[in-house]
Amino acid sequence: MAAAETDATLQKVDSLVEEPKDGAAKKGHRRVSSMAADVYNIEDLEKEKKEIKISAETQKLGWKLNKSSTTVEDPAVLKLPLTEPKLKKITLHFPLGLEVTARNLKGVTIKDALDAIHKQFKKRADDEFDKPFLAGFEWDPEECYTRFIVHQTNTPTSAMSGAPGGSKKKKKAAAEEGS
Repeated sequence: MAAAETDATLQKVDSLVEEPKDGAAKKGHRRVSSMAADVYNIEDLEKEKKEIKISAETQKLGWKLNKSSTTVEDPAVLKLPLTEPKLKKITLHFPLGLEVTARNLKGVTIKDALDAIHKQFKKRADDEFDKPFLAGFEWDPEECYTRFIVHQTNTPTSAMSGAPGGSKKKKKAAAEEGS
C-alpha cells in the first residue's frame, strides 16, 4: 500500500510540473518582466507621431562595416541607446535596398545596430565596398517612419580612427619627435 501512495504522490507532483508547460500564462508573465518600461515599439510611436532622436555618437564612430563592433575606438559608446526614446527594434535600410533589423527588448543600443550590420557584411573583403565606413543613420519620417537610412562614406568619420591597436600612441609619439 505504501507503493500505491508513493505513485499517487508522484503523479500529483508530475502533474504540477507539467501544468506551466501547457499554459501560456507562465511564458507571458516572463516576457513582461524582461521588458523595460521605457522601451517602445516604433509602430506605437508612429501612431502618437512622436519624434525620434538618433544618438549623435553614431556619426563619429569611424567604424568599418565588415569589422566587429568591438573595433570601435571608444567601446563605452557601444552601450549607449541608439535612439531616444528607446526602441525594441529598428530596421536599418541601405541605399541599395538591403535591410537589417537590430533588436533588443531593453532598448536597441549602438552595439546592437553595429552587430546587425556586421552580421551582413562580415564575410566581405575590404575591396568589395565602395564606401566601407559608417557615416551615421538618418531618420526620415516623411519617407518611412519605421526605419533608419544607413549612410556610408569612403573615409572614417572619427578623428581618432585608424588601425586599432595604439594608433593614437604612434601619432602622439611622432608629434613629440617632430617638436
